[in-house]
Formats: sequence, C-alpha cells, structure tokens
Amino acid sequence: MAAWSGFHPCTCIAVDAQAYSRNDDRRQSEIQHDLPRLLSRAADGAGLNRSQWHLQPKGDEELAVYPMDGSEPRLVDDFVRHLVWELGEYNRSRISASRLRLRLAVDHGPVEVAPNGFAGATVVSVSRLLNSAHLYEALRQYEPADLAVLLSDHVYRSTVGSGHTTLSPEDFRKVAVQVKEYESVAWLRIPGGNGFSPGPRPADTATASSASPSRSHGSAAESASGHHYRADRLNVNNFAGPVDLRGGTVGFGGSNG
Repeated sequence: MAAWSGFHPCTCIAVDAQAYSRNDDRRQSEIQHDLPRLLSRAADGAGLNRSQWHLQPKGDEELAVYPMDGSEPRLVDDFVRHLVWELGEYNRSRISASRLRLRLAVDHGPVEVAPNGFAGATVVSVSRLLNSAHLYEALRQYEPADLAVLLSDHVYRSTVGSGHTTLSPEDFRKVAVQVKEYESVAWLRIPGGNGFSPGPRPADTATASSASPSRSHGSAAESASGHHYRADRLNVNNFAGPVDLRGGTVGFGGSNG
C-alpha cells in the first residue's frame, strides 16, 4: 500500500450502491461481499494496482485514495469501462429488483492520512459529488444503466478535456453541483445511456453478443417471488472438492429437479 506523510496530491474515488437500504439483510450482506471484488476485478482489467490504494469501506460505500501517479486517464477511461462490464456480467442473471447499480465520483487534490480516515478538502468534495442529485437522477431516469459517473471539473479537464483518454466531450454532460456548502461544476457520464457513447467493452462485443442471450431484468412476477435470480440464466456446476461459496447462491436437486 502506498504511503505518504502530510498532505500529498492524491486521486480520490468514491463509490456507492444505489438503493442499498431497500434490500433485505441477506442481500445487503451479499452486496458488501461482492462490491470490493467487482472493483478489484475492474482495476485489474484496467492495469491499476488496487493493492496500493488506501481504502475506507462503509458498508455499501467505499472511498479509495492513492497518490497521483499518472494513471488518472486509465481510471477515468479503462477502469470505468471494465467496471461497466463487470456489473453487466454480475447483473445478467439477476431480476431487476436485485441488480447492483453504482454511483461513482472522482476528484483529485491534497489529502492526508488522518487518525480516523483521511483529511482534506478533496475528500469532502468527492463525497459531495457522490451524493449529488445528478447521479441519483441519472440512474433513475436511465433504468438500463448499471453505473453513473461524475468527474470533478479539474479531473475532467486534465484527462478527457486534454485528450488523454479515448473518451470525447460528447460522452459527458456539464452539470452544476450544489450539496451543502459545496458548489462547483462537474461532468456527468452514463456509459451507454442518454446519448452518451458506451465505448468499447473489455471483451470482443460481437463475440460476447452472439454467445450470450440478450439481457433482461425480469418481470414484476419474478420480483414479487422473492428470488434474486432468473431461472433461465443459471449455471449448473458439479464440484468434487471443497469450494468457497461465500457470496454465492446454491440450489440442490436430483435428476428429477
């Protein structure tokens, strides 16, 4: 894990699960188990070393802080793309009511590791961005989206605006954020939604589309049944040894069902 003393220029990433409190106890526990693993896989796919990030988990939220090292364009571009992919795969077998949908905010500036977390205006600002009504409204208005992203103005200008990513200004919408005492301009992106370009997926799109059935989030009847998974999207596996099934869902049955 990267270490520094005093206030040091850092990147801050804040993530929160949408509508977490609407889930029952078991689903909340499952989200807390799965969220850091999805974030880690997305970071690995983007070539980012998450083991060097200082993490401050809070149930359905996570704040990650690491010294600025030139990887910010990959975070804004590749990490987000891989996270969208991971969420899509994760949600593919789930009914609509149990999908995991995330809000994500990014800012950078001076941060200090403090006795009870982190100190600095950047930590406050990324929290305000994460709680902006724009992110909530984006996921509410565009139901197919699994992720909504909000970049601070200087993160946007130093990465997308300066041409250091594969993204274009048309992928973002400029918004005014005002939360408590915080007031600033930020840049909203809904990968694949509301006219924004989704960008290429980490895997070959044509192959993935032909090999996988089209996504469906289930009917109201499925949601009312209390099951989190669609029966037509389940895999059957046979295990011959010990298996770590934490966070998994297992069904038992014989040859007759």
